[in-house]
Amino acid sequence: MIIDVVIPAYNEVNTIARVVGDIDKSLVRFVVVADNNSTDGTAEVARAAGAVVVKETEQGYGAACLKGIEYLMVQPVQPDIVAFLDGDYSDYPEQLIQVVQPILDGKCEMVIGSRALGQREAGSMMPQQRFGNWLATTMIRVLYKARFTDLGPFRAITTPALKRIRMCDRNYGWTVEMQVKAAKEKITFQEVPVDYRQRGAGQSKVAGTVKGTILAGWKIISTILKYA
Repeated sequence: MIIDVVIPAYNEVNTIARVVGDIDKSLVRFVVVADNNSTDGTAEVARAAGAVVVKETEQGYGAACLKGIEYLMVQPVQPDIVAFLDGDYSDYPEQLIQVVQPILDGKCEMVIGSRALGQREAGSMMPQQRFGNWLATTMIRVLYKARFTDLGPFRAITTPALKRIRMCDRNYGWTVEMQVKAAKEKITFQEVPVDYRQRGAGQSKVAGTVKGTILAGWKIISTILKYA
């Protein structure tokens, strides 16, 4: 099966080469870095590390992910599986095989890498992130009868399933949109434990600020309610 990886990235010049470098190239075809209007040379470093770089000038996590998907969907041969992870080196890219394995084994169509089930480095997730995950997954369980433990960025999904859910969120609601739409569409899913560490450089652009935390929290909750 053809596996491609999409990495949304905004000003990750200090970490993006390590993220790209730690992905098992024997496992994937393209590593696509969706440069989200970076100003620090992220695109150049990613390209030098061997990634395909596409540019999305509209600021937003979802917008960057959608740009990466757009690139893959116009290839002469589309991927069978699309995986996503962050560009800040908080995920462990070498765990990609664990994330995609249930799909390769034919057990499901989507896999969420759960930080709640894996090993988290001290300080890697702030209290508001842990509470937000608990609240969001509880709401999803009540409203959609789907049991998740995390909204983590490290995930994989088959291309047919990705097309079915018609992703459209362009910012903070990206991950939860994928999960609630998968629940609505009865897409089979599993969670696998993934490890998580402190960002490779600086604080989180979302959870590291009061404004980012409030906006992300509101968007996640409103997205869950929107599709219920």
